[in-house]
Amino acid sequence: MTTQDKTRTICITGATSGIGRASAYIFAENGYRLLLIARRKERLEQLKDELNKRFNANVDIRCLDVRDYSALKEELADVLEGKTEIDLLLNNAGLALGLKGIDEGELTHWNQMIDTNIKGVLHMTKIAVPGMKKRKKGHIINIASIAGKEVYPNGNVYCATKHAVEALTKAMRIDLLPYNIRVGQVAPGHVEDTEFALVRFEGDRDKAQIYQDFNPVKSSDIAEIIYFMATRPSHVNIQDVLVTGTQQASATILQRNGRIFDVPQ
Repeated sequence: MTTQDKTRTICITGATSGIGRASAYIFAENGYRLLLIARRKERLEQLKDELNKRFNANVDIRCLDVRDYSALKEELADVLEGKTEIDLLLNNAGLALGLKGIDEGELTHWNQMIDTNIKGVLHMTKIAVPGMKKRKKGHIINIASIAGKEVYPNGNVYCATKHAVEALTKAMRIDLLPYNIRVGQVAPGHVEDTEFALVRFEGDRDKAQIYQDFNPVKSSDIAEIIYFMATRPSHVNIQDVLVTGTQQASATILQRNGRIFDVPQ
């Protein structure tokens, strides 16, 4: 790791669980400054304490909802004014709600997915990019999904939001090309060690037990990929990584023959 790496700041949205939390750990371990954004203040404070104690990390926390641009603009004024620099923006905050046919979905679910998965990416990018453009450098990594590359039954609106993330990633890369700003995405399949399934099934822990008969990737696996992308030389931009567990071939085709990779190979 270079000295330059140690002076960089990564901003992570949805930082208190899953991929966001795992990413906070790996970047803190490797000496990055962290700007962590999430809705749950108690969890943010706990995460900051953990990272300070374990890695003596430089951690700034902001309790914010990426759906609320007015609050983001006010609370992140230091970023917009150039007092705080974001070198790497990890647009991680996102969710799926419900698993119903297009005529049965709930409007509140649709709006929350659209506002978080699409508008949240736009809001944070709008705040981070001016400083990157001024410095003629920066990096944005969006957490997309295999659901942004193919659709599946009853996934309708969630799939649509992740298709939008893929399109936005491509568009951002074109718009920001003159400023040497790298833009890429990671598109995971099933990932455990997250709250994805629990949120999708609205807290129903029985329904959320969807990983009992196969091994998905772990949130730490995705965090390692993000860290690899972030630490390539400045002339290298990894644009898109689609990653699944070995037992997953597509969004819906899985080899459900047991958690065979829990056994040491």
